[in-house]
Amino acid sequence: MSPREIADEADALDVLRWWGSAGVEHLYEDAPRNRFEEATRPPPPRAARPAPAPAAPPVMAPAVAAPDAAARTAAEWAAQAHTLVALREAMLRFDGCALKKTATQLVFADGAPGAAVMIVGEAPGGDEDRIGRPFVGRAGQLLDRMLAAIGLDRTTVYIANVVPWRPPGNRTPTPQETAICVPFIRRQIELCAPRILVTMGNPSTQTLLGVKEGITRIRGGWRAYEIAPGRSVPALPTLHPAYLLRSPAAKRWSWLDLRALRAALDGLV
Repeated sequence: MSPREIADEADALDVLRWWGSAGVEHLYEDAPRNRFEEATRPPPPRAARPAPAPAAPPVMAPAVAAPDAAARTAAEWAAQAHTLVALREAMLRFDGCALKKTATQLVFADGAPGAAVMIVGEAPGGDEDRIGRPFVGRAGQLLDRMLAAIGLDRTTVYIANVVPWRPPGNRTPTPQETAICVPFIRRQIELCAPRILVTMGNPSTQTLLGVKEGITRIRGGWRAYEIAPGRSVPALPTLHPAYLLRSPAAKRWSWLDLRALRAALDGLV
């Protein structure tokens, strides 16, 4: 019986009872639909989806300069510094060495610029990093006593390090870190223009004098350090005070080196 054949209320109730017996519980539309017929129809075309917006490029962290590039930049900046003050300012601005990010501050130098003797160590330690001057810890206190033994002090020498930033945990600077910092210390020596250069310990001796032998073999032997093309000064490699604190018996060798330094200074007069 179709809706059009329903004549009265009684017929409508009969239809509802018949639908109920067939399992129909709810009516949602005014007119019946043939679901079997609809199932055979092709589905309507789907609306085209809008093309997704292009993804934004990923945000990349700034790249760290390669060691060679950082060393070239250090060499360029060092060459442009015509005074020790300008060199220090350049090193304060320089970000090519990762040690700068972990150190407290730049440890540039101590003593008298233009002194006859320039002493170069390896790198700052914890005390030096905190205070901002080289050789101020236990090794520095021993150095002061060593200098005093031959009539010198910090007002008559100039002191610096190959690497001006403290390595974490006082570890040895890596070859890459040293190579990046070398242009600065070479320029520092050139601007200071000492008449005698003293390299303390293996790292500074091997880096500045270009030797491969250990410090215990070559200490006390004078060598030439070329400050600039055609211009060199005598260089004396010797033991580092930190080594002497660990090996007190080696102090006798340092005393011989100190006496040689005193004799060379006297010969300059």
